[in-house]
Parts: sequence; C-alpha cells; structure tokens
Amino acid sequence: MPRNRPAQPPASAAVTARPLRFGAEREAVREIEIAVETPINIVYGNMPYAVMMASPSDLEDFVTGFSLTEGIVRNADEIRSITVEPRLEGVIVTVELAPGRFREHLARRRNLSGRTSCGLCGVETIEEIPMADAATRAARAVTASAIETALSALDRQQPLNQLTHAVHAAAWCDTAGAILAVREDVGRHNALDKLIGARLRAGADASGGFLLVTSRASFEMVEKAAIFGAGTLVAISAPTSFAVERAQHLGLTLAAVARRDGCIVFTGALATAPEMIAR
Repeated sequence: MPRNRPAQPPASAAVTARPLRFGAEREAVREIEIAVETPINIVYGNMPYAVMMASPSDLEDFVTGFSLTEGIVRNADEIRSITVEPRLEGVIVTVELAPGRFREHLARRRNLSGRTSCGLCGVETIEEIPMADAATRAARAVTASAIETALSALDRQQPLNQLTHAVHAAAWCDTAGAILAVREDVGRHNALDKLIGARLRAGADASGGFLLVTSRASFEMVEKAAIFGAGTLVAISAPTSFAVERAQHLGLTLAAVARRDGCIVFTGALATAPEMIAR
C-alpha cells in the first residue's frame, strides 16, 4: 500500500499556567505540556466522511484502523494511498480506496460527526448500530501472568501520557505479555483504531496475542476488537453491560478492572499457566 509521510502536527503543546497547592502561597507561572486535540477530517476519494477529534499523531494508522472498524474496508490492501494535509483549522486525511471498494463505500455512505467521547455519532436508529459478526476465534488463550507482565510495562510505553496525563493508550501484547505496539490518543476509540491500523499496516494478524486498553470496556471497544479478530480484550476500567453482552455473543474473552494484582474476567476464560498444569 503506497504511503506518503508528511509532517504531522505535534501531539502536545506548551501552555502557560500557574500551579496551585491548596493551602500554600501562590506559585510562579510556568509552562506545562498539554495534549493537542484537533479535528481530523477523513475523506474517501473526494467524499468527506467523518470529522473526528483526535491527537494528530499516527494518522495513517488511525485512518487504516478506522476504515476497518467502520466497515469501509475488509483489509489494508483495499487502501491504495493515504494523504495527510495539515491545515490551520485541523488536518485533512484523504484515503484512496480500490475502485470496487470505493463504489461499495459510496453505496453505504453515512455522515458522521465524531467526538472523543462518543462512538455512535451519526447513527440515527438502533438498527444502524454497527455490529461485528459472531465468529469462532482461533486466537490462543491468554494467561493471567501475561496480563500481569503487560500491565507492569504499560506505563513506560506511554510517552505522551507521561508528558500530558490526558490521553488513552491501546497496546498489542503477545501471549507472554510482551508489548509489541502501543498507540496513544485523547480518544479511547481513536487509540484502539490507531493500534489496529498499525498492526494491519505491519501485516500482522490478531491470532497470537491480546489487546490491552487504558479505558473502560465499552461495547464499541469490544466491537473494534472483534472486527480486528482479537480473542482477548483487557481493559483497565470496568465494562458496561452492553460490552459484556456483546463479548459473550462474539466469543471474546473480556477481562477488566485490570490492575497489577489482578483483574475480573467477565466473559470467556484465561488460560492456566503451564507451571500450574505441571503441578
């Protein structure tokens, strides 16, 4: 898939602010790094599709993952090129699809105004809610020790969050818990789309690992994980009822409220560690 790599806006910016400790004297003004949030206008061919509020980094990964989880493409090979054009008012990302796929896209085109906190913007009826198809997953089961290993390493692989304390992360981990890829964004859906896009563009599949996200497990996160083909989704925060229902229906293992000392398995099951089997 051809790719052009223009300069993208920075993901953080310095602002002048005055820190305040309660009960203390007023402190001096200093510069503080905050997360950049900017409109990303996603255009297919010459047809605008969505305006998403996102961190302006890894945008080629973002639109690749977004295109898959929105059902616009079935794989990365259906994307011919991605052009990123920073503007004063935001960023325009133009995606050229394979001709047949573009014709299908035009037939089902819908308008979408995206926000970092909303996964159903542009959906007008319950029937239009996007749903993944239930499928038997061949992914290997994940052990609790692998989740523990990934959680212990995740903080160190979130440079933007360490700087701004304002963004989510999504990580792809192998079955031993080693983190192979991480993407960050002000929006939890965007972070996951970026990660999925990065894995697709690298030619990797979802059979040998699990997803780890720093947000709650909403149904949209479950749907995106299922569309990507992941067998296990681990979330730092709790799931919603619809997320649990969908994970159960899709055969997805959903573990949430994940901390370094444990997690709660809501659907599916974690594998027994080899050393425990030997006993």
